[in-house]
Amino acid sequence: LGWFGASEVKTLAKAEWLGGVPLPRGRCLLLGYYLNELLMKLLPREDAHPALFDAYEQAVVALAHDAADAPELRRFEITLLREIGYGLSLDQDATGDPLHPAVQYLYLVERGPVPALGNEGVPSLAGKTLLDMARDDYSDPRTLAESKQLMRQLLAHHLNGHALQSRRVFMDLQEL
Repeated sequence: LGWFGASEVKTLAKAEWLGGVPLPRGRCLLLGYYLNELLMKLLPREDAHPALFDAYEQAVVALAHDAADAPELRRFEITLLREIGYGLSLDQDATGDPLHPAVQYLYLVERGPVPALGNEGVPSLAGKTLLDMARDDYSDPRTLAESKQLMRQLLAHHLNGHALQSRRVFMDLQEL
């Protein structure tokens, strides 16, 4: 691609086709909207993140080829947070001790996982979920559910209260 312009809106001057992905449809199109919205809201304009855009391409290609949604989204979200400077601690707790699969943890945004000592009123997740995420293994239904909950919590924090329109659109369409 080649473009020019001094303001935020540029003029496309050159584009060469390098191949592509099948046109996303239905649910895949909405998931692509979600990925795009995360990029737009969490990255500064014109900030280069080659590893992140490689992860974006992998997610879009996988979704376009009917891969399971949740694992692809979690991989992308984890990469996004890592690339913007908020890597997740998925194999050790906030003190540096290894996680135990049978222990319940709270994930504190600025510290990482801490053992859930009681009912703090905050959803906890299994150590196994965090360890599965570290291994990129989403085969356990509990891992799928708890990883989604964790990523929503973390992304909501980094979005500073800005709601995602893609989530609202997806929920509206599900009601239909």
